[in-house]
Amino acid sequence: MSTAAADVRATGPLLGFGQVRHTRLRPRRHAFAYPTFFLMLPMRRLAAHSGALAVNRRGAISFHDCDHGDGRGPEQGGALAWLDGLLRAEGIDDATGEVWLHCYPRVLGYTFKPVSFWYCHRPDGSLRAILVEVNNTFGERHCYLLDQQPRYGQELAARKVFHVSPFCEVSGGYRFRFMRTPGSPDAAAGRTVVRIDYDDDQGPLIQTSVSGTLEPVTPATLRRALWGYPAMTLAVIARIHWHALQLWAKRVRFHRKPEAPASIVTR
Repeated sequence: MSTAAADVRATGPLLGFGQVRHTRLRPRRHAFAYPTFFLMLPMRRLAAHSGALAVNRRGAISFHDCDHGDGRGPEQGGALAWLDGLLRAEGIDDATGEVWLHCYPRVLGYTFKPVSFWYCHRPDGSLRAILVEVNNTFGERHCYLLDQQPRYGQELAARKVFHVSPFCEVSGGYRFRFMRTPGSPDAAAGRTVVRIDYDDDQGPLIQTSVSGTLEPVTPATLRRALWGYPAMTLAVIARIHWHALQLWAKRVRFHRKPEAPASIVTR
């Protein structure tokens, strides 16, 4: 599909209701799928169109700029200023159109964001770059910048340089695919699917996807998200450790954590 067709029509923040899937192929097969919800935020319009979403303030479900990038708050331009600075430092000066951020919110004041996706557009709406912002459980953060003519539906690749799981070496690479479908007047605001496949030196190892149907943030959708997933942040952290225990029980090889990359960005 074209980038223009994939761009959602809503002007305000969206909630995605969907599923996370994860499959490890070897040396022992291990798979799971969980329901989830996430935010899709138009960052350049967010201040004026936050609607029912709590932005940089307390709320049962909220978004805070300091949870992304270098942690700067709204008084310093927030996460969007960090992103714009990062893109300029990488020589990207035409991503001045809308930036949609796909991320997990804070739920009851807590958050853990294993991965967030920044969709950076030109003023004409075409996709200029995608920034994949990754956090591990050691409090470290790294970004993969995908800017070689990215398109929705196209496979994009990046060399793995950042430690995420102790059951995977820091080697090989990722294959990304981002898909967006537009909404319609009698349906939701569209649908998004992100696939991340990890290959090591022996070939495909892990297949992951995050998908969801997008709906405008309203008091009703916020209530549905909170009542359906009241402990989502704690559940994410608990599941990471629970599945790590299962992999250990299956005698999957454990790798020590290496030093984090010197640069926060891999391009």
